Amino acid sequence: MTRVFSGIKPTGHLTLGNYLGAVRQWAEVDQHRTDALFCVVDMHALTVDHDPARVRRLSRQAATLLLASGLDPELCTVFVQSQVDEHARLSYVLECVATDGEARRMIQYKEKAARERDRGGSVRLSLLTYPVLMAADILAYGTDEVPVGDDQTQHVELARDLAVRFNQRYGQAFVVPRATHPKVGARVMNLQEPTSKMGKTDDVGPGIVYLLDEPDVMRKKIMRAVTDSGREVVYDRLARPGLANLLEILAACEGGNPEDLSGVYESYGALKKDTAEAVVELLRPVQQRHKELCADPAYVEEVLRLGAEKARGMARPRVDAAYRAIGLLAG
Repeated sequence: MTRVFSGIKPTGHLTLGNYLGAVRQWAEVDQHRTDALFCVVDMHALTVDHDPARVRRLSRQAATLLLASGLDPELCTVFVQSQVDEHARLSYVLECVATDGEARRMIQYKEKAARERDRGGSVRLSLLTYPVLMAADILAYGTDEVPVGDDQTQHVELARDLAVRFNQRYGQAFVVPRATHPKVGARVMNLQEPTSKMGKTDDVGPGIVYLLDEPDVMRKKIMRAVTDSGREVVYDRLARPGLANLLEILAACEGGNPEDLSGVYESYGALKKDTAEAVVELLRPVQQRHKELCADPAYVEEVLRLGAEKARGMARPRVDAAYRAIGLLAG
């Protein structure tokens, strides 16, 4: 059976973009057709200045929302990265295979490092090396497919390169993974800045719909979404990104095509209203299940404990083999 691995970083509250771009496909498709592992990658949240208590809180919230979104621990493995030591063990080995140039070419490193310097802060070494840790996350499990957003494709390519290089130099140890993308909703954009991704790192903002927003808050944000000049409702991502974003969100919610939907509406207001209602209805069962799980935290903790135990058992033989192959005395 094809093995899938994907993770979500607890650097902020999960958004509509996270759900439509990744989590819904994990729940509706990937866990049913594959041997799937889904991970809260909390170690990746340490690459920038952070509040430790907040990282722990957001890690629990993210895990709870994954379960609320339909991930079933009977069908897939749900766990937290830091609870499986093999991720950190393999990351160092892969750092000994990767090059400085490869790490510095990563687009996200360039962007995040520039923002950190603009704020007058210092850039942590882990920000440079975290794509290697991501490669370790993937390669430790013999992953075949990595469902990711467009912005993470470059990191999966690095994982592929490191797997091939390690295998050629030290012997066959890793499966070479490939990135996969959902057809619609792969990259939901900010409602106020439709040329920018709807990211969860920003804690506040009228352009970001969070999974735990109240329904009226969601409606208000969507009704106030930026559109473009002109009156005709047409789908053109380059020329009219605001309108295209709304059409893509509605299409993703309803399972339709944004180009087909563009011919249905005669006004921006009608499109916004239907999009808002579609989002509210899509997230209603997720919010209800989240409320139920929050009332039973022991269940969530047990799922994560068992998930980490299962993941550890899957990763350890491969990581031990990689240790021996590269010249270490694996235990």
